[in-house]
Amino acid sequence: MKGYNRFGAMLDCSRNGVLTVDTVIKFADVVSKVGYDSIMLYTEDTYEVDGEPYFGYMRGGYSADEIRKIDRELKARGVELIPCIQTLAHFTNLCKLPHFSDVIDVNDVLLIDEPKTYALIDKMFATIASCFSSRTINIGMDEAHMVGLGKYLDKHGFENRTELLLRHLAKVCGIAEKYGFKPLMWSDMFFRLMNHGEYYSRNVRLGDDVKALLPENVSLAYWDYYHKNKADYDAMFDAHIDTKRDVWFFGGAWTWAGFAPLNDYSLLTMLPAIESAKERRISNVFMTMWGDNGNECSVFGVLPALVRIAKAAAGEGEDSAEKAFELVSDITYGDFMKLDLPNKRKADQPCVRNENLAKCLFYSDPFMGYFDNIVEKIAIDYDGYARELGKFSSDETFGYIFKATSDLCSFLAVKYDLGARTRKAYSANDADELVRLAEKVYPEAIKHLERFFESFRTLWFTERKPFGFEVQEARIGGLTLRLKSCAERIKAYVTGKIPAIEELEKEILPMTDEDFMHLNVYEKLVSFGKIG
Repeated sequence: MKGYNRFGAMLDCSRNGVLTVDTVIKFADVVSKVGYDSIMLYTEDTYEVDGEPYFGYMRGGYSADEIRKIDRELKARGVELIPCIQTLAHFTNLCKLPHFSDVIDVNDVLLIDEPKTYALIDKMFATIASCFSSRTINIGMDEAHMVGLGKYLDKHGFENRTELLLRHLAKVCGIAEKYGFKPLMWSDMFFRLMNHGEYYSRNVRLGDDVKALLPENVSLAYWDYYHKNKADYDAMFDAHIDTKRDVWFFGGAWTWAGFAPLNDYSLLTMLPAIESAKERRISNVFMTMWGDNGNECSVFGVLPALVRIAKAAAGEGEDSAEKAFELVSDITYGDFMKLDLPNKRKADQPCVRNENLAKCLFYSDPFMGYFDNIVEKIAIDYDGYARELGKFSSDETFGYIFKATSDLCSFLAVKYDLGARTRKAYSANDADELVRLAEKVYPEAIKHLERFFESFRTLWFTERKPFGFEVQEARIGGLTLRLKSCAERIKAYVTGKIPAIEELEKEILPMTDEDFMHLNVYEKLVSFGKIG
């Protein structure tokens, strides 16, 4: 794209779901038509490392041959494939395996100054070097919140954590240089360590001592998916430029709000970011597509946002994006935007917050009442959403996404306020309504849930490898059993077999902002106890 060294997208292949080789190629085919020239594969442990059979074990990691194929096919299309790995934190899955206990500091953070750690990182780089033709690499190192505070603290005592981070970075950059790579890293930890854990601050600058010790060959990746005001981006870009290092920007096309995308919110946050980046001539810009807590959303769900952002980067407006969208889909730009509907309270209202309404309502337990105080005040036309989305379910290329999203809405039409209705009937001692709910409504919800599961399974296996779907089966299967159990307990209460439903006896306490449903962690949605 004119004015940019690289304008790309980052695909998350680590959060349970690993995209198939064909999906990555298809995605590159689509987005390259509107100006994207680079793709990053974000892989924490989801690539096979020579000499480390437990690295990414049973996670569907890419083989070297698979990466070589993606690299070759993308290069033929004029798209650079760039590795995006981790070399410090976000190794949650390694922590599950005793094999890696010697290299773990605490939580998901590698143990700094441990020779075995750098032996592992060297193997990672050797593998990456053998299958990626690009010699640019994102080495991660973000969100290592507890670095130096676990096993490292026990072995060496407390050490200034910025100095610890810089020492580790120097070692990793040395390994990168050994294999001919030019590294970039997520910048947040340096800013967090200087600002009591806060990343985004208009007033923070890295100290001269820190700037002096940053390796000359490392670029800083500023990531930001949340701000709506250009001034916030201006301040953070200036803080990064002040380091006198090459600065990249990573924004967000929101695929990590559950089953449905947030195109509206992506544009609300990214259009001012793009404007700020253009003013400062930031020449490497990427849109991240994370898959937090399950990777449920289709990678193609945010195509409208990706196209609109690319056109904004080129200095063009929404009309141009709508026209360009004809290059990527037979479904119009406006109709594709309807994939946002499950996360909207009203069809004609844009998502102005990163509210993952659908996932909250999908998994919220009918008896726990997590969101009942909010739900009882709103009315969502999920039936209407289902009908609207269903119009596009026969599209040859993307119909499977619309089918799954339509079925999701059909389920939510029954489920979204089921807990509130159940609690209301129980509190009023309305036996007739309780019987109706248990014998009619709960079974109807289960029927729609089973239908959604089938279409969601189709979506998953169309885009991703099978590894990770067992998590979805456990979650959705658990919800199915819970709905059946709740119905049976209601019937037992009405018939006098049990004296009360204890969960429904409890007063509902407010758990979140009255106007905001934002909770993407499955474990927190289904229980106040510990899951896993």
